[in-house]
Amino acid sequence: TNEVYYALQKGMRFLGTNNVDNSARLCHAPSTRVLKSMLGATGSTCSYVDWIESDLIVLVGADVANNQPVTTKYLYYAKQRGARIISVNPFAEPGLTRYWIPSVAESALFGTRLLDAHHPLDHGGDAAFFTGVLKALIELGGVDRAWVDAHTEDWAAVEAEARGASWESLAALAGAGRESMERFARMYAEAKRVVFVWSMGVTQHATGSSNVRAIVNLALARGMVGRDGAGLMPIRGHSGVQGGSEVGCIPNGLPGGRPLDAAGRAAMADLWGFAPPEHAGLDARSMIDAAHAGELDAFYVVGGNFLETLPDPAYVEAALARVPLRIHQDIVLTNQMLVEPADVVLLLPARTRYEQEGGGTETTTERRIVFSPEVPGPRPGEARNEWEPLVEIARRARPADGARLPRQDSAALRAEIAHAVPFYAGIEKLSVQGDQVQYGGRHLCDGGRFERPGGRARFEIVELASRARAPGTLSLTTRRGKQFNSMVHEAKDPLTGARREDILVASEDLAARGIADGDAVVLASATGHFRGRARAAPIAPGNVQGFWPEVNGLLAFDRHDAESGVPDYGTTVTLARAPATPASEES
Repeated sequence: TNEVYYALQKGMRFLGTNNVDNSARLCHAPSTRVLKSMLGATGSTCSYVDWIESDLIVLVGADVANNQPVTTKYLYYAKQRGARIISVNPFAEPGLTRYWIPSVAESALFGTRLLDAHHPLDHGGDAAFFTGVLKALIELGGVDRAWVDAHTEDWAAVEAEARGASWESLAALAGAGRESMERFARMYAEAKRVVFVWSMGVTQHATGSSNVRAIVNLALARGMVGRDGAGLMPIRGHSGVQGGSEVGCIPNGLPGGRPLDAAGRAAMADLWGFAPPEHAGLDARSMIDAAHAGELDAFYVVGGNFLETLPDPAYVEAALARVPLRIHQDIVLTNQMLVEPADVVLLLPARTRYEQEGGGTETTTERRIVFSPEVPGPRPGEARNEWEPLVEIARRARPADGARLPRQDSAALRAEIAHAVPFYAGIEKLSVQGDQVQYGGRHLCDGGRFERPGGRARFEIVELASRARAPGTLSLTTRRGKQFNSMVHEAKDPLTGARREDILVASEDLAARGIADGDAVVLASATGHFRGRARAAPIAPGNVQGFWPEVNGLLAFDRHDAESGVPDYGTTVTLARAPATPASEES
């Protein structure tokens, strides 16, 4: 909950470190950084009602039917009003092609075809694809020049970049042909109201920030920000995570988006009675690197499981084993807790968000701060509210200053958040089921007014990095599903029919290697090997997908987006039929 995120980062800063991070940053830091730079906003600029009122909804690197299934009802009603839906994705997701929406009786019985068009491309080819779409839009005369002139800056440089890019290079970098980009541009030019929705298929790449930047450039070229039926939505994988960053649980900023400068630190000192440290802290990936190098004395992990969420689990396990003191606070036992420590591991049982005394709040994708009351019932005897143990540790570690870190209940934490995060005003009044407040209202950047110098949005040059692969290799990325961007929890994915060990491959790539559908195969990268089974799938040739976390051992830990530090959940692999396993080994 927001209360937990806020209390934890405050407690750590009381102890003298900005080494705090949260799962929202690992998902959408590229989105947050780019949106802040280009628009002055850090969240979704629109609401779900804008999906219903739009003419065109663009889903980029997002499979909402699998990961955010509640959103499919908005897609249904949008189509009822005449909207078209486009997917830009290496994989033709079956849940977007046809889906049975349980909250709509007709759809629950007969299913609904959601997609009007699918544009396949290579993993990580988004920046080149959308630069190509912008180039085609310019050539069509589809740019809203009046809006661009009135509300933006630096258009000329981006226009020159798009015009100067060759179709041949764009196609090679995107993994999509000129015709596909031009077809997208025509649909975009015909629509009056467009919503762009993207998720981890865009951000969790070494080019994540460039991918987001290209999408925002395209939206600004036709003024699809700050008005009904239009907007930019980096959709979240888990309910509630957006608030983690906004209330300050990040290494390079403070609550409310304040920077770690003198003014930001002074503002927090006025509220807290102590100043946060001056220098930026470590993000989650850097924490593991520091642990691997033997530079961490203690590691406090609340929820989550680094062994199953970060690339190269062998590297992560070695890092965890080198920390003298590890504290794991969770509602379940996980395998990362069982890694032998350099000295001591402490396990602290926690209450779930629904057992939190006094209730708690989460912040949704569309910026709604929603209250959930405490659910009555039995409690594990030793389990405490998630914010309590670390704060109590901090008080005992610095008893002379403990009065500056008072004991608080959830209502007091909400009242303090309202002061620490001014745009969260109203959170202090939430107290019963259904209470909520949407910060910023229905739209951010309403009417083309941007929280940037001069009130204008900014176009930014997109760096198109080379993505050349050695002959015979394929581009692998991980896929999740059915549990809000978490792992597939069953032996089989209900939408694709794939098993956890299946590797999804284009038929052309199987035929080229003499592999049949269902054959045992070995994927190999510079980091490791994975033995699974080939499954022919509707994926762009040259690309393969495997389930997360099963194939995480193939991913390199040191590959990440340079601007945000978000890990790259893809790599280059070879695919071959697996050698026969002796019967003695199979048994």
